[in-house]
Amino acid sequence: MEPEFLIRFDYAIKHILRDKANFGILEGFIEVFLKKKCKIMEILESESNQDNADDKYNRVDIKAKDDKGEIFIVEVQTTRYTYYLERILYGVSKAITEQIGSGRDYDKIKQVFSISIVYYDLGVGDDYFYECKSDFIGVHTHNPLQLSRREELTVEQIKQIKDETGKDQQYKYKKITSGDVFPRYYLIRINAFRKIIADAMDEWMNFLKNNSIKPDTTAPGLAEAREKLVYARMSKADQLRYDRRLESLVNEKEAMFESEIRGEERGYKKGEKIGLKKGREEGRAEQLVESIKNIMSNGFDFDNAVKMLKVPANQIPELRKLIFDS
Repeated sequence: MEPEFLIRFDYAIKHILRDKANFGILEGFIEVFLKKKCKIMEILESESNQDNADDKYNRVDIKAKDDKGEIFIVEVQTTRYTYYLERILYGVSKAITEQIGSGRDYDKIKQVFSISIVYYDLGVGDDYFYECKSDFIGVHTHNPLQLSRREELTVEQIKQIKDETGKDQQYKYKKITSGDVFPRYYLIRINAFRKIIADAMDEWMNFLKNNSIKPDTTAPGLAEAREKLVYARMSKADQLRYDRRLESLVNEKEAMFESEIRGEERGYKKGEKIGLKKGREEGRAEQLVESIKNIMSNGFDFDNAVKMLKVPANQIPELRKLIFDS
């Protein structure tokens, strides 16, 4: 039986997972990567809820609040962004400050979890999943600073204390260390994943990178994703919308590639241009191969992919050989 083609997760975040009926997919994603079970209650407004090719940095993110008031920011970055880490910091800071208005107490602030899914080579490392959390660590003892705990008092006695500074901090915050109060950042590097599926996280990574889900998957959220993110079940209008988004994504990558090449050309001396031209041709062929594979992974055959990319007829045989003979 021919496998059903699934739409990309970044597109699903923007157009499908905002529907309350599909919150289970997002909850499964959070459970697998953050090891944190949650119940999503609502989707919050986000500055990047845009729906056109002029979306400057191709930002696709979602802000969700769970039943405890904690906020989850999920963002997909498909094209290179120079100050991406700074932008993550800004986005989390904004999500924190938006929780309290003028004159409100700081205890209204809930923890923020930021998850960034990056489709380009950000940094150098040997893993595909990274976590950043803030703890106060003793410089000499290397132990974390824990929140205070008044073990001599019962919970009921603590409730009777009128002075907030006298209350048990662990009781008040429902946390143990400062790292349980401050934001947590998670970075998923798609390109670093190698197709070795050993656990639920690997299954999710395979879906994020290859749009593929095993029929017998038991990974949280993936069975539901396999049922609801099927291209063939979309309306004709939604399919056209998705096709345009995919074409726009390919064009953005092509534009970035051409921009990098032009920058290299300006940096080379005149006598090196012959070698640069050859390297450029080889580099463009590699880029076209990746673009074609990307389009084919979304349900299109080779002929439609080269047509979408407007590949010259004389280059098609060589590209076909590179893709199918490799």
